Amino acid sequence: MRFLSYTHHGATKHGVLRPDGDIDELGDGDLLALIERGGLNDPPAPRGRIAVEEIEIVAPLRRPPKLLAVAANYASHVLASGGTPLDPRAATPRLFLKPSSAVAGPQDVLTPPSIASNVDWEVELAVVIGTRVKDISPEDAMSAVAGYMTANDISTRAFDFGFARDEHSVAPFFDWLAGKWSDGYAPFGPYLVSADEVPDPGNLELHLEVNGEVRQSGSTSELLFGIPELISFASTLMTLEPGDVIETGTTAGAGIETGLQLADGDVMVARVGDLGEIRTAVRIPAAR
Repeated sequence: MRFLSYTHHGATKHGVLRPDGDIDELGDGDLLALIERGGLNDPPAPRGRIAVEEIEIVAPLRRPPKLLAVAANYASHVLASGGTPLDPRAATPRLFLKPSSAVAGPQDVLTPPSIASNVDWEVELAVVIGTRVKDISPEDAMSAVAGYMTANDISTRAFDFGFARDEHSVAPFFDWLAGKWSDGYAPFGPYLVSADEVPDPGNLELHLEVNGEVRQSGSTSELLFGIPELISFASTLMTLEPGDVIETGTTAGAGIETGLQLADGDVMVARVGDLGEIRTAVRIPAAR
């Protein structure tokens, strides 16, 4: 099933997409409460039907308990960026956290911070956790998955702080990490597609275009650390909770590889398999 969150007459609600394109309303608020009570497997009876034209689709989860992302999880992206891919036999996934304020809906406008001088895109498969787990094995990890979404891990690649920093204040890792944290830098959606409708999440097409030009085209089959390994490893570091989101990494074609960057008026369109697409228009502040 394709679950979604939306606003209707100013109120946030959640529901499920009907085959005819309308929405069966299931409850108030976003999808978090439904996930926490296991409702994706046994959704409540619809309490009404709404035409899709009457709603605005928002992020399925507006404030997930945790938003995890994975760096360097596609060899093609690492190689194109001038790096050396990890050997999964001798390394662990490179996890990092993004704040909930980075979450954006599938049609929200992106306004980077004024100090961001180079902004870039990364289409990714997002995994949503449905069950509280700790120290789960890779063999059992897929049982913790509620569903999947299309995501775009937007990144600032360079900052302009308005002054020259001395060599002790320049830390490339921390600049890279700070480049992931800004408001709106984690658009995902438009739907949360239940796990039973995605029989092989390890073989989904990744596609991103800017202004109609294809920038990324790949497959989740390229993942260095697969979904079971990511969930298992994350659960050794922290308890995973219902509603947690894991963005699994990106394939080749990000702007950092070619020197391309987003400009005012650009429109990104990202999709993963048939999970739905997210469309993000870019508005760059005039004063830089």
